Amino acid sequence: MANITIKDIAKALGLSVSTVSKSLNDISEISPLTKQRVIDFANTNNYRANKVATSLKNGKTNTVGVIVCSINNTFISQVLDGIQKASLQTGYDIVIMQSFENTDTEKSCLETLISRGVDGILIAPVDASANISFISSIIKNCCPVIIFDRISCELETVKIGVDEYMGALKATQHLIKKDRKRIVFITAEQFGENHPRFRGFQEALKKNDIQYDPDFKISCNLEDIESLDEKIGHWIKKLRSSGGKPDAIFGATDIITTRTLGILAKLKIKVPNEIAVIGFSNTDIAFALNPPLSTIRQPATDIGFLALTNLAEVIKTKAVPKQKTLLLHTKIQFRASSKV
Repeated sequence: MANITIKDIAKALGLSVSTVSKSLNDISEISPLTKQRVIDFANTNNYRANKVATSLKNGKTNTVGVIVCSINNTFISQVLDGIQKASLQTGYDIVIMQSFENTDTEKSCLETLISRGVDGILIAPVDASANISFISSIIKNCCPVIIFDRISCELETVKIGVDEYMGALKATQHLIKKDRKRIVFITAEQFGENHPRFRGFQEALKKNDIQYDPDFKISCNLEDIESLDEKIGHWIKKLRSSGGKPDAIFGATDIITTRTLGILAKLKIKVPNEIAVIGFSNTDIAFALNPPLSTIRQPATDIGFLALTNLAEVIKTKAVPKQKTLLLHTKIQFRASSKV
């Protein structure tokens, strides 16, 4: 029997619809023997709960929305892996949407998820100020929202990320210990001056009495990946033709760091002899690149898992999420690109 209903089970077993429903939902007033009889029959005959009917009854969709910058990103795919693992434990269905680093697109994603009646939302915001008032109104009037990865926004909610400041500081200190003092910091335009990765970079320079040079900071528009290589290549050539040639590059994002080796190869710049490279990246093939890439690796799967499990708890308690920030530790993997 395929696609059977609760009524079908009740008729086949000679029970009331109410008894079958309570048995399937493990209500204590039903005897263990009856429960097992119903469950065995349901499993044998391929019974599947009607989620639409359940959502109408409970006023919940048992669905969580997830908004990321782009799924074409190693770090994000690992975060989604953690969310998927948590969904198997919590029982929530997942709807994934992409902002493509665009504020308007992000707002459209939020509106779509709200119109679908999701029970909660996980989001890595485009930037610290993107759609803040709108997200705040969602938390107050619609459903809980938890921030992951990009946690510098001022929303009062649960935020789950990593200690980016310390990761950047230690990685920059590593370059300095290798006698690299003219370090180019390549970042995203969305990352402001107060971003923890930039602050960690600056603190490492300060601790080693190295003057920060604003010309050694390159900001890129991650919405336009096609022009990324050209812009970074142009600035590196410009800096090398100036008096103070750069001897190292710090990549502030996964995409920037992993593409840097290719950009330098195209410019026929030897790594690490001429320019050393290190930065944030979660690629699993960093060791296989030429040369092997030094990376600051984030526990992406753990971030995703914790984000959904925390959201599920907030939904369960029906409480407005309280201000809480969970910072996980990064792991720096030193390889040949930074001259180990």
